[in-house]
Amino acid sequence: MQQTQPKSPTKIPSDPLQRAWIALGRISQSVQLHVAIALKDAKLPDLQWYTVLWELERAGQPTRPKDLAVPLFILPYQLSRLVDRMEKEELVSRIDCEEDKRGHLLELTVKGLALRKAMWAVYAPAMQQAMGRITDPEALKLAELLYKLGDIENPHGS
Repeated sequence: MQQTQPKSPTKIPSDPLQRAWIALGRISQSVQLHVAIALKDAKLPDLQWYTVLWELERAGQPTRPKDLAVPLFILPYQLSRLVDRMEKEELVSRIDCEEDKRGHLLELTVKGLALRKAMWAVYAPAMQQAMGRITDPEALKLAELLYKLGDIENPHGS
């Protein structure tokens, strides 16, 4: 059996791009881990639960599960399992979708909103501590660069 060699990249990223890539991965994990540990220490659910609750609150209306997958960076089957657990805890409820008889929408419950607020009381100071080494103007510049990198429209403008 013949082994195939991986193709050489046609263009190698510049050293600054490689450094940015590595820093982005390391720092993102570090900051999220800091918040995750704070939530765990407070005996609260993990960060993905918070993000689902927050996205549903932010939407202000029942939302299709697939619309949550992007901000969560989660595969559909993983989201389905997560929503099953959250529904069991009565944090979200499923509503039949009129446009798609096989589909459903998710709605935040009163209990889910209360949990999201309780989680924020732990999440916010942990985020402040994790991100506190940069100033507000630096944070705005970082956000602008990350939106640009992701080719995502900045919801707060430039």
